[in-house]
Amino acid sequence: MELEVTDETFEKEVVEKSKEIPVLADFWADWCGPCKVLGPVLEKISKDYEGKIIIAKALTDDNQQQAQKYSVMSIPSVKLFKDGKIVDEFVGAKSENDIKEFLDKNL
Repeated sequence: MELEVTDETFEKEVVEKSKEIPVLADFWADWCGPCKVLGPVLEKISKDYEGKIIIAKALTDDNQQQAQKYSVMSIPSVKLFKDGKIVDEFVGAKSENDIKEFLDKNL
């Protein structure tokens, strides 16, 4: 499952929801080249991991409050939330295999 989140919905859709199912938060921007590479990979992974994880996409230009709160210094920045906290993260575009390894070691 993949969903768009905003500063207003982030707490409920990412932090709170991660107490039920892990949530992978993708902080991205329209103008970011690596973000455009990572987006389709995350979309495919969201289908492969259906029922095991939610992917939440936060457009940083429109939602700077959450990006600041979670110390997003560069994008794409991807943070895995479990039990209401960040348990792991990575920055930059990664291959499908790298992301699956990242998820598998954390799920």
